[in-house]
Amino acid sequence: MNKNKKNTNRSKERSKIRWGVVGALVLFLAAAMYVLPGYANQAIDRVNSSTGLGLPSVPEEPFKLGLDLQGGVHLTYTADLSKIPQEDKKQSIQGVKDVIQRRVSGTGLSNATVRTSKVGGDYRLNIELPGVKDKSQAIEMIGKTPILEFKEMDTSTPERKLSEEQKQQMDQYNSQAQKKAENVLQRVKSGEENFEDIAREVSEDEQTKQKGGYMGYVNSSSSTKLHEWASQVNKDYISQELVRNDEGFNILKRGGGRVDRTEVELKHIQICYTGATGCEKPIYSEDEAEARAQDLFNRVNAYNFNSFVQQYSDDEETKEADGNLGFLSREDVTDKFNSKFSSTTFDARVGEVIGPVKTDRGYHLVYKTDQKELQEYELWRILIKTQSKEDILPPASPWKKTKLGGAQLEGAEVVTSRQTGQIQVSLRFDDEGARLFEEITERNIGQPVGIFLDGSPISVPRVNQAIPSGEAVITGNFSMQEAQKLAQRLNAGALPVPIDLISQQGIGASLGQESLAKSLKAGIVAVVVVMIFMALFYRLPGLLSVLALGIYISVTLALYKLIGVTLTLAGIAGFILSIGMAVDANVLIFERLKEELRKGRSLKKAVEEGFNRAWTSIRDGNVSTLITCFMLLMFGTSFVEGFAITLAIGVLLSMFSAITITRVLLKLVAPWFSRDGNALFLGYRSSKKE
Repeated sequence: MNKNKKNTNRSKERSKIRWGVVGALVLFLAAAMYVLPGYANQAIDRVNSSTGLGLPSVPEEPFKLGLDLQGGVHLTYTADLSKIPQEDKKQSIQGVKDVIQRRVSGTGLSNATVRTSKVGGDYRLNIELPGVKDKSQAIEMIGKTPILEFKEMDTSTPERKLSEEQKQQMDQYNSQAQKKAENVLQRVKSGEENFEDIAREVSEDEQTKQKGGYMGYVNSSSSTKLHEWASQVNKDYISQELVRNDEGFNILKRGGGRVDRTEVELKHIQICYTGATGCEKPIYSEDEAEARAQDLFNRVNAYNFNSFVQQYSDDEETKEADGNLGFLSREDVTDKFNSKFSSTTFDARVGEVIGPVKTDRGYHLVYKTDQKELQEYELWRILIKTQSKEDILPPASPWKKTKLGGAQLEGAEVVTSRQTGQIQVSLRFDDEGARLFEEITERNIGQPVGIFLDGSPISVPRVNQAIPSGEAVITGNFSMQEAQKLAQRLNAGALPVPIDLISQQGIGASLGQESLAKSLKAGIVAVVVVMIFMALFYRLPGLLSVLALGIYISVTLALYKLIGVTLTLAGIAGFILSIGMAVDANVLIFERLKEELRKGRSLKKAVEEGFNRAWTSIRDGNVSTLITCFMLLMFGTSFVEGFAITLAIGVLLSMFSAITITRVLLKLVAPWFSRDGNALFLGYRSSKKE
């Protein structure tokens, strides 16, 4: 009995180990695909093309590069806080930083950084804008003083029109787009190049470009023009003319087709009852309505259905159209009526009258007049975009400006309601602001008033009554932190905190690219040499550590991309250093493994003891490194921070790699060998020598 129990436990343990290896391999594959999406999407395209599975593509997000690698602009501002009380200075500079951060983030520069510092008695803002080449554009982007505005709803909707100059620019752009599309079409028609290769080169559809133009299956609701073209040609046909839609000029290639959905055409007679939805003047109880519907069903047929609609139906909306509901999908019928109504009508034959069917709208007699199957088609395309009026004109704003702004706001602070204890933000205006605020609230009772900072709404409270006191509160489900942040932003827009540019520097990427290439080359050479050393010196355990190191590298890079780590030269150095530390953990483990084998322990026991005894050394060494990284983050400059972040992430993942992945791999292979191992494990004891 004990033997069977022991065998069962051993079997369960082996199963866990095998699943652990599978999990590590899946993690490696997912991370590698995310790090190298171009290669992954090419493989997915081939699978989709050959099988029609329609697998989703991997998002092609680039790594975020810092100023030293990508080039850009570095600006230094000094903030004039001479008129600000000492106790408010820290809050004011933080408010200005917050506004500037939102400004640069609003332009798509997610890897931009804004830092504050104090030099002597001056407060400074250091702003790094990677990828920005024009210093004047950067300066204009930052601006000088945050702008606080109060706006009310704009009920007027004036027609937006293009100027003659804008029309000419649009026509010229579209003319050039058509010429470009025609040239591409000639390349496709020549047959000398592969359609997918041309799509990857010239298509302006970013979602399908890297997939060789593959769109998947397209139905009539997603793209009417493209679906209409596909319905008129055969499989593998390539368009011989440009297909124009709202996006631009398309060159299309059709794949297979399949049924998208089935639609039925229905007519109905509705008999209302008391309590039915949408029935204005029901004259029947529920039982009476059911009896009347049953009586009509016994007499109605396909030939007299239209006349019965005119005489008896209570649905005034469809009565004029002989009760016609049009073509509806199964989902449409379910949404409009209910699932029973849907299943009954879809199961019926064309030409059949069904009923009575009860819904919350009444009792229905249904005549199924037609049924059709809608197709969807597999498409590839090359898109050359055109411009439209909507691309040039900015979207109409629902808000209009008032005369009230940051100039009239004396201050904002966080308060708590005496009645409810709710956290609120209190606003205090000067005399002019109090008058303007009273006028705005008086004409917008029951309507929202928007509070905007730098053109973006930060709060849209609804006006309950006119406010003549010059004081108001913004209510909402605020946490204390959210309320403080809102007050900070309001004060940043209201307080006179001008910022002056004292330094501007344009940084080219050529030096960074050269340094990046050298760093990457050095890192690759170092990793390869380390892998060779581990495999030669530690034999089989060393080879397993090489596999674990490959998984570690791919997962670390994927995590950098996923959480948006901005890579700098110093950051890359931190990553390469973390690789060395990952190997160092394996060295400690393998040395302990050798010692345990030489003491005469079995291979399985030596593996377990090697990890257990090495863990404390690995833990202490990595924790001390993490403490150093934390101190660098607290007190270091931007470049040092990049080094600390990548090193800290690498150290944490290296512990996972050494303690988990290498351990699982070793425990997987240990049972393949004899009790003492063999020459593939340094430290084994030969039975002959014993």
